[in-house]
Amino acid sequence: MLRNCLTVFGCALLATLSIASATRAQNADSAGAAKVPTVAAPGADLTGVWTQFPRIGALSAGDGGFVFSKEEPPMTPWALAKLKATKAPHTGGYTGPSDDTTLQCFPPGVPRIYLFNFPMEILIVPGRVLIVHEFGHFIRQIWTDGRPHPKDMNPSWMGDSIGKWEGDTLVVDTVGFNDKTWLDQVGHPHTEALHLIERIHRTAPDMLQIDFTFDDPKAYTKPWAGTKQFKLRPDWHISEYVCEENFTNKEIEEISK
Repeated sequence: MLRNCLTVFGCALLATLSIASATRAQNADSAGAAKVPTVAAPGADLTGVWTQFPRIGALSAGDGGFVFSKEEPPMTPWALAKLKATKAPHTGGYTGPSDDTTLQCFPPGVPRIYLFNFPMEILIVPGRVLIVHEFGHFIRQIWTDGRPHPKDMNPSWMGDSIGKWEGDTLVVDTVGFNDKTWLDQVGHPHTEALHLIERIHRTAPDMLQIDFTFDDPKAYTKPWAGTKQFKLRPDWHISEYVCEENFTNKEIEEISK
């Protein structure tokens, strides 16, 4: 009797494990099927060390390389009030210290990190494009293996980026931001609802262009566009940069007085 009971129990256990194993395999197959990586056009290559072009010095007058668009983006009342209250180093017109969190070595976030006068290196590996920024040595991973964004994301400084190739253009879709960064050097805000699209492509053998589309309905009344160009620096490499050691902020604080 006991032996029969144990046998029945064992059979039931084996059946349960078999069903669970089959379910996991089916889910894995479904997840694998959902990943449809795209392939770059023959000869398409974004690799190399790049710098913002033209390069903008810390003491340069005007907005220069400090924003993505010469036109003011269509802000909601909340965003406009937030911008007016911001003490950004490149705008001046206020007293006291700046509230720019990068002066405390916090990450500048995406896309603001493109506006810093530090080089970045683009590397292409199977299933990913890596952007290594000299500033803070932040590394951005853009997944190109066909995966979707995670369903449950913790808000982060750099967001979650997935990309696909359209010919020789890398189209990057980024969401999952926190609201602790600015979009640019003058303090345009965003919320956790920010959805950023980047189209990264070469316009010449030594020139790279990124076209941005910003969509954040809580901060802007409609999507708006911007662009930035970068120059290839074939003789450059990414150097060590430690914010706490090297970034004294003296130059920036001078123009914020």
